Amino acid sequence: MSRLFLRTLREDPADAEFLSHKLLVRAGYIRRQAPGVFAWLPLGLKVKAKVEAIVREEMDAAGAQEVHFPALLPAEPYQLTGRYDEYGDDIFRLKDRKGADYVLAPTHEEAFALLVKDLYSSYKDLPLTIFQIQDKYRDEARPRAGLLRGREFTMKDAYSFDIDDAGLDASYDVQRAAYERVFARLGLEYAIVSAHAGAMGGSRSEEFLHPTPIGDDTFVRSPGGYAANVEAFRTLAPAPSDPAGLASATVFDSPGTPTIATLVDLLNERHPRDDGRQWAASDTLKNVVLALTHIDGTRELVVVGIPGDREADLKRAEAAFFPALVEPATEEDFAARPGLVKGYIGPWSAAGPVLGEAGSAKVRFLVDPRVADGTAWVTGANEPERHVLSLVAGRDFVADGTAEVAEVRAGDPAPDGSGPVELARGTEIAHVFALGRKYADALGLKVLDPNGKLVTVTMGSYGIGVTRNLALIAEANSDDKGLVWPRTIAPFDVQVVATGKDEAVFEEAERIGRELEQRGADVLVDDRRASPGVKFKDAELLGVPTIVVVGKGLAEGVVEVWDRASGERSQVPLTTVVDDVAAVLEG
Repeated sequence: MSRLFLRTLREDPADAEFLSHKLLVRAGYIRRQAPGVFAWLPLGLKVKAKVEAIVREEMDAAGAQEVHFPALLPAEPYQLTGRYDEYGDDIFRLKDRKGADYVLAPTHEEAFALLVKDLYSSYKDLPLTIFQIQDKYRDEARPRAGLLRGREFTMKDAYSFDIDDAGLDASYDVQRAAYERVFARLGLEYAIVSAHAGAMGGSRSEEFLHPTPIGDDTFVRSPGGYAANVEAFRTLAPAPSDPAGLASATVFDSPGTPTIATLVDLLNERHPRDDGRQWAASDTLKNVVLALTHIDGTRELVVVGIPGDREADLKRAEAAFFPALVEPATEEDFAARPGLVKGYIGPWSAAGPVLGEAGSAKVRFLVDPRVADGTAWVTGANEPERHVLSLVAGRDFVADGTAEVAEVRAGDPAPDGSGPVELARGTEIAHVFALGRKYADALGLKVLDPNGKLVTVTMGSYGIGVTRNLALIAEANSDDKGLVWPRTIAPFDVQVVATGKDEAVFEEAERIGRELEQRGADVLVDDRRASPGVKFKDAELLGVPTIVVVGKGLAEGVVEVWDRASGERSQVPLTTVVDDVAAVLEG
Protein backbone atom coordinates (compact mmCIF):
# COMPACT_ATOMS: atom_id res chain seq x y z
CA MET A 1 0.00 0.00 0.00
CA SER A 2 2.99 2.29 0.45
CA ARG A 3 3.43 2.11 -3.33
CA LEU A 4 -0.26 2.19 -4.30
CA PHE A 5 -1.37 5.35 -6.09
CA LEU A 6 -3.95 6.27 -3.47
CA ARG A 7 -4.97 9.12 -1.19
CA THR A 8 -8.01 8.70 1.01
CA LEU A 9 -10.08 11.65 2.22
CA ARG A 10 -11.69 12.12 5.62
CA GLU A 11 -14.29 14.67 4.40
CA ASP A 12 -16.98 14.25 1.78
CA PRO A 13 -16.40 16.14 -1.49
CA ALA A 14 -18.44 19.35 -1.56
CA ASP A 15 -20.31 18.48 -4.77
CA ALA A 16 -21.31 14.95 -3.74
CA GLU A 17 -25.02 14.32 -3.12
CA PHE A 18 -25.19 10.53 -2.91
CA LEU A 19 -23.37 8.00 -0.77
CA SER A 20 -21.70 6.15 -3.64
CA HIS A 21 -20.29 9.43 -4.98
CA LYS A 22 -18.93 10.41 -1.56
CA LEU A 23 -17.37 7.04 -0.80
CA LEU A 24 -15.86 6.34 -4.21
CA VAL A 25 -14.10 9.72 -4.13
CA ARG A 26 -13.09 9.52 -0.47
CA ALA A 27 -11.74 5.98 -0.87
CA GLY A 28 -9.66 6.95 -3.91
CA TYR A 29 -11.52 4.98 -6.60
CA ILE A 30 -12.41 7.95 -8.81
CA ARG A 31 -11.50 11.63 -9.07
CA ARG A 32 -13.60 14.42 -10.56
CA GLN A 33 -12.27 16.10 -13.73
CA ALA A 34 -15.33 18.15 -14.70
CA PRO A 35 -19.08 17.99 -13.96
CA GLY A 36 -20.12 14.42 -14.76
CA VAL A 37 -16.59 13.40 -15.84
CA PHE A 38 -14.26 11.30 -13.66
CA ALA A 39 -10.76 9.86 -13.79
CA TRP A 40 -10.43 6.23 -12.76
CA LEU A 41 -7.69 5.44 -10.25
CA PRO A 42 -6.11 1.98 -9.71
CA LEU A 43 -8.68 0.72 -7.18
CA GLY A 44 -11.59 1.94 -9.29
CA LEU A 45 -10.21 0.32 -12.43
CA LYS A 46 -9.83 -3.03 -10.64
CA VAL A 47 -13.49 -3.01 -9.59
CA LYS A 48 -14.65 -1.78 -13.00
CA ALA A 49 -12.66 -4.54 -14.71
CA LYS A 50 -14.34 -7.18 -12.53
CA VAL A 51 -17.80 -5.87 -13.39
CA GLU A 52 -16.86 -5.92 -17.07
CA ALA A 53 -15.49 -9.47 -16.74
CA ILE A 54 -18.84 -10.74 -15.43
CA VAL A 55 -20.65 -9.02 -18.29
CA ARG A 56 -18.21 -10.47 -20.84
CA GLU A 57 -18.55 -13.99 -19.47
CA GLU A 58 -22.33 -13.88 -19.72
CA MET A 59 -22.22 -12.34 -23.19
CA ASP A 60 -19.87 -15.09 -24.31
CA ALA A 61 -22.18 -17.71 -22.78
CA ALA A 62 -25.09 -16.16 -24.71
CA GLY A 63 -23.21 -16.50 -28.00
CA ALA A 64 -22.33 -12.83 -28.50
CA GLN A 65 -18.97 -11.81 -29.96
CA GLU A 66 -17.02 -8.75 -28.86
CA VAL A 67 -15.97 -5.87 -31.10
CA HIS A 68 -14.93 -2.31 -30.33
CA PHE A 69 -15.92 0.95 -32.01
CA PRO A 70 -14.50 4.44 -31.63
CA ALA A 71 -16.41 6.94 -29.52
CA LEU A 72 -15.86 9.64 -32.17
CA LEU A 73 -18.11 8.94 -35.15
CA PRO A 74 -19.27 10.82 -38.25
CA ALA A 75 -22.67 12.48 -37.86
CA GLU A 76 -24.09 11.27 -41.18
CA PRO A 77 -25.40 7.85 -40.00
CA TYR A 78 -27.17 9.54 -37.06
CA GLN A 79 -28.66 12.05 -39.50
CA LEU A 80 -29.92 9.22 -41.72
CA THR A 81 -31.77 7.59 -38.82
CA GLY A 82 -33.06 10.92 -37.51
CA ARG A 83 -31.38 10.60 -34.12
CA TYR A 84 -29.00 13.48 -34.75
CA ASP A 85 -31.99 15.78 -34.26
CA GLU A 86 -34.07 13.57 -31.96
CA TYR A 87 -31.39 13.62 -29.27
CA GLY A 88 -31.63 17.40 -29.10
CA ASP A 89 -29.08 18.86 -26.69
CA ASP A 90 -28.27 15.49 -25.18
CA ILE A 91 -25.40 14.63 -27.55
CA PHE A 92 -22.02 16.23 -28.10
CA ARG A 93 -21.68 17.54 -31.65
CA LEU A 94 -18.40 18.77 -33.07
CA LYS A 95 -16.62 19.57 -36.32
CA ASP A 96 -13.18 18.58 -37.50
CA ARG A 97 -10.73 21.03 -39.06
CA LYS A 98 -12.34 20.49 -42.47
CA GLY A 99 -15.80 21.34 -41.18
CA ALA A 100 -17.15 17.77 -41.23
CA ASP A 101 -19.76 16.96 -38.56
CA TYR A 102 -19.01 14.38 -35.87
CA VAL A 103 -20.62 13.17 -32.64
CA LEU A 104 -19.37 11.61 -29.45
CA ALA A 105 -21.52 8.51 -29.63
CA PRO A 106 -24.34 8.19 -27.08
CA THR A 107 -25.03 4.66 -28.44
CA HIS A 108 -23.79 2.78 -31.50
CA GLU A 109 -26.81 1.29 -33.32
CA GLU A 110 -25.85 3.00 -36.56
CA ALA A 111 -22.19 1.94 -36.42
CA PHE A 112 -23.08 -1.70 -35.73
CA ALA A 113 -25.66 -1.79 -38.51
CA LEU A 114 -23.21 -0.33 -41.04
CA LEU A 115 -20.48 -2.78 -40.02
CA VAL A 116 -22.79 -5.75 -40.59
CA LYS A 117 -23.96 -4.23 -43.89
CA ASP A 118 -20.33 -3.93 -44.96
CA LEU A 119 -19.44 -7.55 -44.20
CA TYR A 120 -22.60 -9.68 -44.48
CA SER A 121 -24.99 -10.20 -47.40
CA SER A 122 -26.82 -13.52 -46.89
CA TYR A 123 -29.35 -15.07 -44.53
CA LYS A 124 -26.70 -17.77 -44.00
CA ASP A 125 -24.66 -15.21 -42.05
CA LEU A 126 -27.48 -14.73 -39.54
CA PRO A 127 -28.40 -14.79 -36.71
CA LEU A 128 -25.57 -12.70 -35.31
CA THR A 129 -25.10 -10.93 -31.98
CA ILE A 130 -22.10 -8.67 -31.39
CA PHE A 131 -21.29 -6.40 -28.46
CA GLN A 132 -18.78 -3.95 -27.09
CA ILE A 133 -17.86 -2.43 -23.73
CA GLN A 134 -17.08 1.19 -24.39
CA ASP A 135 -17.38 4.74 -23.12
CA LYS A 136 -20.44 6.74 -24.17
CA TYR A 137 -21.13 10.46 -24.02
CA ARG A 138 -24.30 12.41 -23.30
CA ASP A 139 -24.51 16.08 -22.51
CA GLU A 140 -26.55 15.75 -19.33
CA ALA A 141 -28.15 19.05 -18.39
CA ARG A 142 -27.61 18.40 -14.68
CA PRO A 143 -24.84 15.83 -14.20
CA ARG A 144 -25.01 14.71 -10.61
CA ALA A 145 -24.66 11.78 -8.26
CA GLY A 146 -21.15 10.87 -9.39
CA LEU A 147 -21.24 7.82 -11.67
CA LEU A 148 -25.03 7.49 -11.52
CA ARG A 149 -25.65 10.28 -14.00
CA GLY A 150 -22.52 11.43 -15.79
CA ARG A 151 -21.53 12.86 -19.14
CA GLU A 152 -19.05 10.08 -19.79
CA PHE A 153 -19.93 6.54 -18.77
CA THR A 154 -19.04 2.97 -19.65
CA MET A 155 -21.73 0.80 -21.17
CA LYS A 156 -21.97 -2.65 -22.64
CA ASP A 157 -24.13 -2.49 -25.76
CA ALA A 158 -25.03 -5.59 -27.76
CA TYR A 159 -26.92 -5.80 -31.07
CA SER A 160 -28.66 -8.77 -32.62
CA PHE A 161 -29.27 -9.22 -36.36
CA ASP A 162 -31.92 -11.63 -37.61
CA ILE A 163 -33.67 -12.45 -40.85
CA ASP A 164 -37.20 -12.29 -39.40
CA ASP A 165 -39.26 -11.31 -36.38
CA ALA A 166 -39.23 -14.82 -34.92
CA GLY A 167 -35.45 -14.71 -34.91
CA LEU A 168 -35.51 -11.29 -33.21
CA ASP A 169 -37.81 -12.62 -30.51
CA ALA A 170 -35.42 -15.50 -29.83
CA SER A 171 -32.36 -13.21 -29.72
CA TYR A 172 -34.18 -10.79 -27.44
CA ASP A 173 -35.06 -13.56 -24.98
CA VAL A 174 -31.47 -14.86 -24.94
CA GLN A 175 -30.08 -11.41 -24.08
CA ARG A 176 -32.81 -10.76 -21.51
CA ALA A 177 -31.94 -14.03 -19.75
CA ALA A 178 -28.22 -13.20 -19.87
CA TYR A 179 -28.94 -9.91 -18.10
CA GLU A 180 -30.76 -11.73 -15.33
CA ARG A 181 -27.65 -13.87 -14.80
CA VAL A 182 -25.40 -10.79 -14.78
CA PHE A 183 -27.39 -9.08 -12.05
CA ALA A 184 -27.62 -12.27 -10.00
CA ARG A 185 -23.81 -12.46 -10.05
CA LEU A 186 -23.45 -8.78 -9.23
CA GLY A 187 -25.88 -9.14 -6.36
CA LEU A 188 -28.11 -6.32 -7.57
CA GLU A 189 -31.84 -6.49 -6.98
CA TYR A 190 -33.81 -5.69 -10.12
CA ALA A 191 -37.31 -5.39 -11.54
CA ILE A 192 -38.02 -5.83 -15.26
CA VAL A 193 -40.57 -3.25 -16.40
CA SER A 194 -42.18 -2.25 -19.68
CA ALA A 195 -40.65 0.99 -20.88
CA HIS A 196 -40.95 3.80 -23.41
CA ALA A 197 -38.52 3.27 -26.30
CA GLY A 198 -37.67 6.98 -26.71
CA ALA A 199 -35.05 7.86 -29.32
CA MET A 200 -34.15 4.20 -29.72
CA GLY A 201 -37.49 3.23 -31.24
CA GLY A 202 -38.73 -0.30 -31.73
CA SER A 203 -41.74 -2.45 -30.97
CA ARG A 204 -40.74 -3.77 -27.55
CA SER A 205 -38.75 -2.16 -24.77
CA GLU A 206 -38.02 -3.25 -21.21
CA GLU A 207 -35.94 -1.68 -18.48
CA PHE A 208 -34.12 -3.43 -15.69
CA LEU A 209 -34.58 -1.14 -12.70
CA HIS A 210 -32.75 -1.40 -9.39
CA PRO A 211 -35.23 -0.45 -6.65
CA THR A 212 -33.65 2.29 -4.55
CA PRO A 213 -34.93 5.38 -2.73
CA ILE A 214 -32.43 7.53 -4.65
CA GLY A 215 -33.73 6.34 -8.03
CA ASP A 216 -34.68 8.94 -10.62
CA ASP A 217 -37.33 6.68 -12.20
CA THR A 218 -40.75 5.77 -10.86
CA PHE A 219 -42.20 2.40 -11.76
CA VAL A 220 -45.35 0.49 -10.91
CA ARG A 221 -46.00 -3.15 -10.15
CA SER A 222 -49.12 -5.14 -9.37
CA PRO A 223 -49.75 -8.25 -7.25
CA GLY A 224 -50.37 -10.18 -10.46
CA GLY A 225 -46.93 -9.45 -11.91
CA TYR A 226 -47.53 -6.39 -14.10
CA ALA A 227 -44.59 -3.96 -14.04
CA ALA A 228 -43.93 -0.81 -16.06
CA ASN A 229 -42.09 2.45 -15.97
CA VAL A 230 -44.60 5.25 -15.34
CA GLU A 231 -43.89 6.61 -18.82
CA ALA A 232 -45.06 3.31 -20.30
CA PHE A 233 -48.06 2.80 -17.99
CA ARG A 234 -51.35 2.75 -19.85
CA THR A 235 -54.55 3.87 -18.16
CA LEU A 236 -57.46 1.43 -18.02
CA ALA A 237 -60.10 3.50 -19.79
CA PRO A 238 -63.82 3.12 -19.10
CA ALA A 239 -66.08 1.95 -21.90
CA PRO A 240 -68.07 4.64 -23.74
CA SER A 241 -71.55 5.18 -22.29
CA ASP A 242 -74.85 6.54 -23.57
CA PRO A 243 -75.28 10.22 -22.57
CA ALA A 244 -79.10 10.00 -22.77
CA GLY A 245 -80.63 11.32 -19.60
CA LEU A 246 -77.66 13.51 -18.70
CA ALA A 247 -78.40 17.18 -18.11
CA SER A 248 -77.56 19.73 -20.77
CA ALA A 249 -74.34 21.69 -20.53
CA THR A 250 -74.94 24.81 -18.44
CA VAL A 251 -72.61 27.76 -18.01
CA PHE A 252 -72.55 29.29 -14.52
CA ASP A 253 -70.74 32.12 -12.78
CA SER A 254 -67.73 31.01 -10.72
CA PRO A 255 -65.98 34.11 -9.37
CA GLY A 256 -62.61 33.59 -7.69
CA THR A 257 -62.18 29.95 -8.75
CA PRO A 258 -58.97 29.68 -10.80
CA THR A 259 -58.02 26.40 -9.05
CA ILE A 260 -59.72 23.01 -8.79
CA ALA A 261 -59.98 23.31 -5.00
CA THR A 262 -61.78 26.66 -5.15
CA LEU A 263 -64.08 25.35 -7.90
CA VAL A 264 -65.06 22.30 -5.84
CA ASP A 265 -65.82 24.47 -2.81
CA LEU A 266 -68.07 26.72 -4.89
CA LEU A 267 -69.86 23.75 -6.47
CA ASN A 268 -70.71 22.25 -3.10
CA GLU A 269 -71.88 25.62 -1.77
CA ARG A 270 -73.99 26.82 -4.71
CA HIS A 271 -74.68 23.84 -6.98
CA PRO A 272 -75.34 20.74 -4.86
CA ARG A 273 -75.63 17.48 -6.74
CA ASP A 274 -79.03 15.88 -7.31
CA ASP A 275 -77.77 12.54 -5.97
CA GLY A 276 -76.72 14.06 -2.66
CA ARG A 277 -73.05 13.22 -3.09
CA GLN A 278 -70.46 15.93 -2.53
CA TRP A 279 -68.65 17.28 -5.54
CA ALA A 280 -65.01 16.11 -5.72
CA ALA A 281 -61.98 17.12 -7.73
CA SER A 282 -62.41 13.92 -9.77
CA ASP A 283 -65.67 15.36 -11.16
CA THR A 284 -63.80 18.24 -12.78
CA LEU A 285 -61.76 18.42 -15.95
CA LYS A 286 -58.41 20.17 -15.58
CA ASN A 287 -57.09 21.51 -18.88
CA VAL A 288 -53.30 21.54 -18.88
CA VAL A 289 -51.59 23.74 -21.46
CA LEU A 290 -48.25 22.39 -22.70
CA ALA A 291 -45.72 23.87 -25.11
CA LEU A 292 -44.11 21.45 -27.56
CA THR A 293 -40.88 22.30 -29.34
CA HIS A 294 -40.61 20.05 -32.39
CA ILE A 295 -37.42 18.83 -34.04
CA ASP A 296 -37.70 21.51 -36.75
CA GLY A 297 -37.80 24.21 -34.04
CA THR A 298 -41.48 25.06 -34.33
CA ARG A 299 -43.39 25.62 -31.11
CA GLU A 300 -46.92 24.30 -30.65
CA LEU A 301 -49.39 24.67 -27.80
CA VAL A 302 -51.56 21.70 -26.93
CA VAL A 303 -54.21 21.37 -24.24
CA VAL A 304 -54.70 18.07 -22.44
CA GLY A 305 -57.83 17.49 -20.37
CA ILE A 306 -57.18 15.34 -17.29
CA PRO A 307 -59.33 14.55 -14.24
CA GLY A 308 -59.07 17.41 -11.77
CA ASP A 309 -57.79 15.23 -8.94
CA ARG A 310 -54.64 14.41 -10.94
CA GLU A 311 -51.52 16.40 -11.63
CA ALA A 312 -49.73 16.35 -14.96
CA ASP A 313 -46.54 14.26 -15.00
CA LEU A 314 -43.98 15.95 -17.24
CA LYS A 315 -42.02 12.72 -17.82
CA ARG A 316 -45.16 10.99 -19.04
CA ALA A 317 -45.89 14.02 -21.21
CA GLU A 318 -42.41 13.82 -22.72
CA ALA A 319 -43.03 10.17 -23.60
CA ALA A 320 -46.47 10.98 -25.02
CA PHE A 321 -45.18 13.73 -27.30
CA PHE A 322 -41.72 12.34 -28.09
CA PRO A 323 -39.55 13.47 -29.86
CA ALA A 324 -40.83 16.99 -29.14
CA LEU A 325 -39.50 18.76 -26.07
CA VAL A 326 -42.27 19.47 -23.56
CA GLU A 327 -42.67 22.22 -20.99
CA PRO A 328 -45.56 24.05 -19.32
CA ALA A 329 -46.88 26.96 -21.37
CA THR A 330 -45.39 30.33 -20.43
CA GLU A 331 -47.04 33.71 -19.97
CA GLU A 332 -45.74 34.61 -23.43
CA ASP A 333 -47.50 31.56 -24.85
CA PHE A 334 -50.81 32.63 -23.30
CA ALA A 335 -50.31 36.18 -24.53
CA ALA A 336 -49.93 34.81 -28.06
CA ARG A 337 -53.17 32.82 -27.69
CA PRO A 338 -55.79 35.29 -26.42
CA GLY A 339 -58.47 32.69 -27.14
CA LEU A 340 -57.30 30.74 -24.08
CA VAL A 341 -58.61 32.26 -20.85
CA LYS A 342 -56.06 31.20 -18.25
CA GLY A 343 -57.63 29.61 -15.18
CA TYR A 344 -60.93 29.00 -16.98
CA ILE A 345 -59.88 27.06 -20.07
CA GLY A 346 -62.33 24.53 -21.46
CA PRO A 347 -63.07 22.78 -24.75
CA TRP A 348 -66.51 24.38 -25.11
CA SER A 349 -68.18 27.70 -24.39
CA ALA A 350 -71.63 29.14 -24.87
CA ALA A 351 -70.38 30.45 -28.22
CA GLY A 352 -69.38 26.97 -29.43
CA PRO A 353 -66.29 24.72 -29.52
CA VAL A 354 -63.07 26.36 -28.28
CA LEU A 355 -60.42 23.64 -28.48
CA GLY A 356 -59.65 20.96 -31.01
CA GLU A 357 -60.01 20.77 -34.76
CA ALA A 358 -63.32 22.68 -34.81
CA GLY A 359 -62.43 25.06 -31.98
CA SER A 360 -62.09 28.81 -32.21
CA ALA A 361 -58.72 28.86 -30.38
CA LYS A 362 -57.04 26.72 -33.06
CA VAL A 363 -55.26 24.67 -30.41
CA ARG A 364 -55.01 20.90 -30.49
CA PHE A 365 -57.03 19.25 -27.71
CA LEU A 366 -56.29 15.82 -26.28
CA VAL A 367 -57.80 14.07 -23.28
CA ASP A 368 -56.89 11.51 -20.66
CA PRO A 369 -58.27 8.02 -21.49
CA ARG A 370 -60.64 8.35 -18.52
CA VAL A 371 -62.45 11.11 -20.42
CA ALA A 372 -64.44 8.56 -22.38
CA ASP A 373 -67.48 9.35 -24.51
CA GLY A 374 -70.55 9.73 -22.31
CA THR A 375 -68.68 10.97 -19.23
CA ALA A 376 -69.84 14.30 -17.77
CA TRP A 377 -67.50 16.95 -16.37
CA VAL A 378 -67.34 20.37 -14.77
CA THR A 379 -64.74 22.48 -16.52
CA GLY A 380 -63.88 25.97 -17.65
CA ALA A 381 -66.24 27.82 -19.99
CA ASN A 382 -63.32 29.74 -21.46
CA GLU A 383 -64.69 32.98 -20.07
CA PRO A 384 -63.28 34.83 -17.06
CA GLU A 385 -64.80 33.46 -13.82
CA ARG A 386 -67.24 31.12 -15.56
CA HIS A 387 -67.43 27.31 -15.69
CA VAL A 388 -69.76 24.81 -17.31
CA LEU A 389 -71.74 21.99 -15.65
CA SER A 390 -72.52 18.64 -17.29
CA LEU A 391 -70.17 18.98 -20.24
CA VAL A 392 -70.32 15.54 -21.83
CA ALA A 393 -67.50 14.03 -23.87
CA GLY A 394 -68.65 12.96 -27.31
CA ARG A 395 -71.87 14.94 -27.02
CA ASP A 396 -70.70 18.49 -26.34
CA PHE A 397 -67.06 18.26 -27.36
CA VAL A 398 -64.83 15.93 -29.37
CA ALA A 399 -61.13 15.65 -28.59
CA ASP A 400 -58.43 15.22 -31.21
CA GLY A 401 -57.18 12.09 -29.45
CA THR A 402 -55.88 10.84 -26.12
CA ALA A 403 -52.63 11.51 -24.30
CA GLU A 404 -51.19 9.81 -21.22
CA VAL A 405 -49.89 12.78 -19.23
CA ALA A 406 -51.73 12.41 -15.89
CA GLU A 407 -49.79 11.12 -12.90
CA VAL A 408 -50.01 7.45 -11.97
CA ARG A 409 -51.11 6.73 -8.42
CA ALA A 410 -50.83 3.80 -6.07
CA GLY A 411 -54.06 1.86 -6.34
CA ASP A 412 -54.65 2.54 -10.04
CA PRO A 413 -55.71 -0.66 -11.81
CA ALA A 414 -53.04 -2.41 -13.86
CA PRO A 415 -53.98 -2.40 -17.57
CA ASP A 416 -53.73 -6.20 -17.74
CA GLY A 417 -56.29 -6.67 -14.96
CA SER A 418 -53.73 -8.06 -12.50
CA GLY A 419 -54.75 -5.79 -9.64
CA PRO A 420 -53.99 -2.36 -8.18
CA VAL A 421 -50.46 -1.09 -8.68
CA GLU A 422 -47.98 0.15 -6.13
CA LEU A 423 -45.33 2.78 -6.89
CA ALA A 424 -41.61 2.41 -6.28
CA ARG A 425 -38.44 4.34 -7.08
CA GLY A 426 -35.65 2.82 -9.10
CA THR A 427 -32.59 3.48 -11.23
CA GLU A 428 -32.18 2.03 -14.71
CA ILE A 429 -29.36 -0.51 -14.83
CA ALA A 430 -30.07 -2.05 -18.24
CA HIS A 431 -32.42 -1.69 -21.18
CA VAL A 432 -33.40 -4.13 -23.92
CA PHE A 433 -35.07 -3.08 -27.17
CA ALA A 434 -36.63 -5.00 -30.03
CA LEU A 435 -35.62 -2.36 -32.56
CA GLY A 436 -37.12 -4.04 -35.58
CA ARG A 437 -36.16 -2.51 -38.92
CA LYS A 438 -35.90 1.20 -38.08
CA TYR A 439 -32.12 1.38 -38.38
CA ALA A 440 -31.77 -1.28 -41.05
CA ASP A 441 -34.30 0.55 -43.24
CA ALA A 442 -32.60 3.91 -42.79
CA LEU A 443 -29.14 2.51 -43.49
CA GLY A 444 -30.02 -0.03 -46.19
CA LEU A 445 -29.07 -3.14 -44.24
CA LYS A 446 -30.43 -6.00 -46.38
CA VAL A 447 -29.46 -9.60 -47.04
CA LEU A 448 -30.57 -12.25 -49.52
CA ASP A 449 -33.19 -14.63 -48.12
CA PRO A 450 -33.38 -18.39 -49.04
CA ASN A 451 -35.29 -17.44 -52.20
CA GLY A 452 -32.63 -15.00 -53.36
CA LYS A 453 -34.76 -11.97 -52.51
CA LEU A 454 -33.34 -8.95 -50.70
CA VAL A 455 -34.97 -8.51 -47.27
CA THR A 456 -34.37 -5.97 -44.54
CA VAL A 457 -32.62 -7.30 -41.44
CA THR A 458 -34.35 -6.91 -38.07
CA MET A 459 -32.34 -5.75 -35.07
CA GLY A 460 -32.33 -5.79 -31.28
CA SER A 461 -30.33 -3.56 -28.94
CA TYR A 462 -29.29 -4.47 -25.40
CA GLY A 463 -27.43 -2.15 -23.02
CA ILE A 464 -25.99 -2.48 -19.50
CA GLY A 465 -24.58 0.52 -17.64
CA VAL A 466 -21.25 -0.77 -16.34
CA THR A 467 -20.21 2.29 -14.35
CA ARG A 468 -23.75 3.00 -13.14
CA ASN A 469 -24.03 -0.57 -11.86
CA LEU A 470 -20.72 -0.19 -10.07
CA ALA A 471 -22.02 2.94 -8.34
CA LEU A 472 -25.27 1.25 -7.34
CA ILE A 473 -23.39 -1.73 -5.91
CA ALA A 474 -21.34 0.74 -3.86
CA GLU A 475 -24.53 2.51 -2.79
CA ALA A 476 -26.15 -0.74 -1.67
CA ASN A 477 -23.00 -2.19 -0.05
CA SER A 478 -21.75 0.39 2.42
CA ASP A 479 -22.11 1.47 6.03
CA ASP A 480 -21.19 4.47 8.16
CA LYS A 481 -17.50 3.50 7.96
CA GLY A 482 -17.14 3.08 4.22
CA LEU A 483 -17.56 0.68 1.32
CA VAL A 484 -18.36 -3.02 1.79
CA TRP A 485 -17.68 -4.65 -1.57
CA PRO A 486 -19.16 -8.04 -2.44
CA ARG A 487 -16.34 -10.47 -3.02
CA THR A 488 -17.18 -10.93 -6.72
CA ILE A 489 -16.05 -7.41 -7.64
CA ALA A 490 -13.90 -6.23 -4.70
CA PRO A 491 -10.55 -4.67 -5.74
CA PHE A 492 -8.73 -7.19 -3.51
CA ASP A 493 -9.76 -10.41 -1.79
CA VAL A 494 -7.82 -9.65 1.36
CA GLN A 495 -6.23 -6.61 2.98
CA VAL A 496 -3.43 -7.39 5.46
CA VAL A 497 -2.85 -4.54 7.90
CA ALA A 498 0.44 -4.32 9.80
CA THR A 499 0.12 -2.21 12.95
CA GLY A 500 2.76 -1.03 15.41
CA LYS A 501 6.47 -0.35 15.06
CA ASP A 502 7.92 -3.81 15.52
CA GLU A 503 9.62 -4.93 12.32
CA ALA A 504 8.44 -8.49 12.94
CA VAL A 505 4.85 -7.33 12.47
CA PHE A 506 5.64 -6.05 8.98
CA GLU A 507 7.59 -9.17 8.07
CA GLU A 508 4.72 -11.38 9.18
CA ALA A 509 2.18 -9.29 7.28
CA GLU A 510 4.30 -9.64 4.13
CA ARG A 511 4.54 -13.41 4.66
CA ILE A 512 0.79 -13.83 5.11
CA GLY A 513 0.14 -11.74 2.02
CA ARG A 514 2.68 -13.66 -0.06
CA GLU A 515 1.32 -17.07 0.96
CA LEU A 516 -2.27 -16.02 0.30
CA GLU A 517 -1.23 -14.85 -3.18
CA GLN A 518 0.35 -18.25 -3.76
CA ARG A 519 -3.06 -19.72 -2.91
CA GLY A 520 -4.66 -17.57 -5.63
CA ALA A 521 -5.80 -14.58 -3.59
CA ASP A 522 -5.44 -10.95 -4.65
CA VAL A 523 -3.89 -9.24 -1.61
CA LEU A 524 -3.25 -5.66 -0.54
CA VAL A 525 -0.70 -5.28 2.30
CA ASP A 526 -0.85 -2.06 4.30
CA ASP A 527 2.86 -1.66 5.01
CA ARG A 528 2.72 2.08 5.66
CA ARG A 529 4.41 3.49 8.75
CA ALA A 530 1.20 5.11 9.94
CA SER A 531 -0.82 4.96 13.15
CA PRO A 532 -3.18 1.98 13.70
CA GLY A 533 -6.16 4.37 13.77
CA VAL A 534 -5.37 5.73 10.31
CA LYS A 535 -4.87 2.22 8.94
CA PHE A 536 -8.11 0.89 10.43
CA LYS A 537 -10.13 3.81 9.09
CA ASP A 538 -8.66 3.32 5.62
CA ALA A 539 -9.29 -0.43 5.71
CA GLU A 540 -12.94 0.14 6.59
CA LEU A 541 -13.26 2.89 3.97
CA LEU A 542 -11.75 0.82 1.12
CA GLY A 543 -14.20 -2.04 1.69
CA VAL A 544 -12.05 -5.12 0.99
CA PRO A 545 -14.18 -8.10 2.18
CA THR A 546 -11.58 -9.77 4.44
CA ILE A 547 -9.13 -7.84 6.61
CA VAL A 548 -6.26 -9.48 8.49
CA VAL A 549 -4.73 -7.36 11.26
CA VAL A 550 -1.21 -8.25 12.37
CA GLY A 551 -0.30 -6.36 15.55
CA LYS A 552 -0.19 -6.76 19.30
CA GLY A 553 -1.39 -10.37 19.21
CA LEU A 554 1.68 -11.47 17.29
CA ALA A 555 3.57 -12.04 20.55
CA GLU A 556 0.87 -14.57 21.55
CA GLY A 557 0.85 -16.13 18.09
CA VAL A 558 -2.55 -14.76 16.96
CA VAL A 559 -3.83 -12.27 14.40
CA GLU A 560 -7.26 -10.70 14.04
CA VAL A 561 -9.48 -11.44 11.03
CA TRP A 562 -12.32 -9.06 10.18
CA ASP A 563 -15.29 -9.85 8.00
CA ARG A 564 -16.09 -6.43 6.54
CA ALA A 565 -19.69 -7.29 5.63
CA SER A 566 -20.82 -8.78 8.94
CA GLY A 567 -18.47 -6.79 11.15
CA GLU A 568 -17.43 -10.01 12.88
CA ARG A 569 -13.87 -10.04 14.27
CA SER A 570 -12.10 -13.19 15.44
CA GLN A 571 -8.72 -14.17 16.83
CA VAL A 572 -7.01 -16.71 14.59
CA PRO A 573 -3.79 -18.60 15.25
CA LEU A 574 -0.89 -17.35 13.20
CA THR A 575 -0.13 -20.92 12.15
CA THR A 576 -3.54 -21.44 10.52
CA VAL A 577 -4.53 -17.97 9.33
CA VAL A 578 -3.53 -18.57 5.70
CA ASP A 579 -5.51 -21.84 5.57
CA ASP A 580 -8.49 -20.26 7.34
CA VAL A 581 -8.64 -17.23 5.06
CA ALA A 582 -8.09 -19.33 1.92
CA ALA A 583 -11.01 -21.54 2.98
CA VAL A 584 -13.23 -18.45 3.27
CA LEU A 585 -12.21 -17.33 -0.23
CA GLU A 586 -12.85 -20.77 -1.70
CA GLY A 587 -16.18 -21.32 -0.13
